[in-house]
Amino acid sequence: MDSLDSSARLGARLRELREQSGRSLRSLAAELEISASALSQIERGTMQPSVNRLLAIVAALDVPLSEAFEDRPVASVAHAPHDRVVVTRASARPDPLELGTGIVYRRLSPSHMQGVDFFESTYPPHSSGDEQAVLHTHEGYEVGNVTQGTLTIRFADETVELGPGDSITYPSRTPHLISNPHDETAVAVWLIVHPEAR
Repeated sequence: MDSLDSSARLGARLRELREQSGRSLRSLAAELEISASALSQIERGTMQPSVNRLLAIVAALDVPLSEAFEDRPVASVAHAPHDRVVVTRASARPDPLELGTGIVYRRLSPSHMQGVDFFESTYPPHSSGDEQAVLHTHEGYEVGNVTQGTLTIRFADETVELGPGDSITYPSRTPHLISNPHDETAVAVWLIVHPEAR
């Protein structure tokens, strides 16, 4: 994957989502507690956001993480109905997103699913969801399963290491940071369930 193409695609999509929400660059940057210049660089694709920064942006815009994978306006049916079969072939799946420190997110859900984000994360060796190792919170709760390597999840009062086959769930409002301080790439599958889906 070309990280420059990924950054430009993600930045353009985040700018589109911000404009659809009616938010100005300055007001969103102020809410995120970053400079308007930094947010502008993310939107132009000259800076890759960290995992935590991306989650903060979509939360501030009140859209699910899955919206960041789209590179065009969502069709009239924005979410997959829960009462019918929806299939997306591999060739039609949105391209993965490469984030700061080389972390890659790949959407696994076949379409938008109301209240649920389903994705795979790949953390290269010595990568972190936040370059400054800041613990992050957002709405909902997370369910994760490591399929390769070892991930470390740090909470305010404990640190958990997960190896292949290990699973975890926790309220996303619990401050946390996901990282891979090891020498092997780590891959995990995640479900984020938003409050409206409970």
